[in-house]
Amino acid sequence: MDTRRTLLIDAFAAEPLAGNAAGVVPDADGLDAERMQAIARELSASETAFLTPDADDEVDRRIRYFTPEQEVDLCGHATIASLVHLHDEGALDAGEGRLRTNAAPIDVEVTDDGVAWMGTGEPSVEVVDPDYERVGEALGIDPAAMQDVGADVPAAVATVGLPFLIVPVNFLEHLGGADPDMDAVAALAADHGATGVYAFTFDALEADSTLHARMWAPGAGVPEDPVTGTASGACGAYLHAVDAFDDPPAEMRFEQGHFVDRPGFVRVRVDGDDVRVGGRAVTALDGTLAVPAADDDDILEA
Repeated sequence: MDTRRTLLIDAFAAEPLAGNAAGVVPDADGLDAERMQAIARELSASETAFLTPDADDEVDRRIRYFTPEQEVDLCGHATIASLVHLHDEGALDAGEGRLRTNAAPIDVEVTDDGVAWMGTGEPSVEVVDPDYERVGEALGIDPAAMQDVGADVPAAVATVGLPFLIVPVNFLEHLGGADPDMDAVAALAADHGATGVYAFTFDALEADSTLHARMWAPGAGVPEDPVTGTASGACGAYLHAVDAFDDPPAEMRFEQGHFVDRPGFVRVRVDGDDVRVGGRAVTALDGTLAVPAADDDDILEA
């Protein structure tokens, strides 16, 4: 029976049991996709990252991401969690590096004070004119609360590696009171070619925050994600593309997770096509997991 070190690390948080929990397997060498999927299912985090060596000298490691149901090409919070863990363990020096994802190699960085940053894929933003009645029924939000702000800041499908349907909402009380129909949300996202629906409002809880957001991706096995790095990067690119600011800030701060008792904060920088997502992370659980050999049954023993 194989045994692997396995961690739960809370990303975009400065203390445990906040932010977004990511599974991290720092040494996944020799694990096939079937066993990675089984481990992700066992941990039940929204995503689990698996790190392996890479033969290409231009990248530091290979990283793969699995939800409990499927492999995904890119995951922000699991990348941030992995980088902070490697830095804390002395396996990654402060400074810049590169990771190979299924989407593309990405630039990464850990600062001396332990903040992790990841580059993203090339941004793409497509403004859309959704059926607000349908969006409102799916999210459980009054359509007028979206049409109101949508007149100035339109909805769009944006991506920096994973596509999201981005929908502005006028006030925090409407976003906080959302009561989504998960089947309808999954269908809405799928019809727009999106992984999930990311709704936000500029009516944030904290004065230093640019916006407050919520994200649902039930089609990918994530009913509501507490804090979403890739969607934050996509939203940052979107805000610049639709000229949401008269004077765009050099760095934005996005709140998310407060309505699921997992408050977190994502830092986003946009400079043309260069989109970067950053934050802190803290380990909540560090242990080992027994993994059957590839030709054994696929039952895991925690």
